[in-house]
Amino acid sequence: MKMSSREDQSLKLYVVLSKAYRAMHDYVSKHIQSYGLNPTEFAVLELLYHKGEQPLQQIGGKILLASGSITYVIDKLEKKELLMRKACPKDRRVTYAVITEKGKRFIAEMFPEHKKVIDQIMSVLTEEEKQTAIRLIKQVGLYVKNLEI
Repeated sequence: MKMSSREDQSLKLYVVLSKAYRAMHDYVSKHIQSYGLNPTEFAVLELLYHKGEQPLQQIGGKILLASGSITYVIDKLEKKELLMRKACPKDRRVTYAVITEKGKRFIAEMFPEHKKVIDQIMSVLTEEEKQTAIRLIKQVGLYVKNLEI
C-alpha cells in the first residue's frame, strides 16, 4: 500500500524530529553526567532550584517521570546532600523535597554551563528560525494533546 506524499512528509518529519531530539538529548546528557548526575537527578535539582520546595508526589508530573522512580532519584540526591526531605507541618501524608545549600551552590555553578551547551546546540539556527521552530513544534504538541486514540 503506497502512502500519499502528505503521509510520507509527515512520517519523515516525525523521524527527523525524533532523531534530532535523541541527538540533542544524548549530547546534553553527557554534559550533565560530567557533573556526576544523571538527567533525571538534574531535572529534579533544577526544578527545586528554580521553583522552590515541591511535594514529592508532584515532582514526577513536573519533570515527566513516573512516580515510582521519584523515590529512587530523591534518595540518590539526598545521599549526595543536594536535597533533603521535609515533612509538611499541616499534612503528615505530604513530604517536600527541598534543595540544600550545597545543592544550590552546585546548580548555581552548573546551570550557566548547561545553558551554554544548549545554546551551542541551537546556534545552528538564527533567532528567527528558533522562534519559528518553537511556534511550530508547540503547535503540534498542543494539537496532539487534544487527539484521542
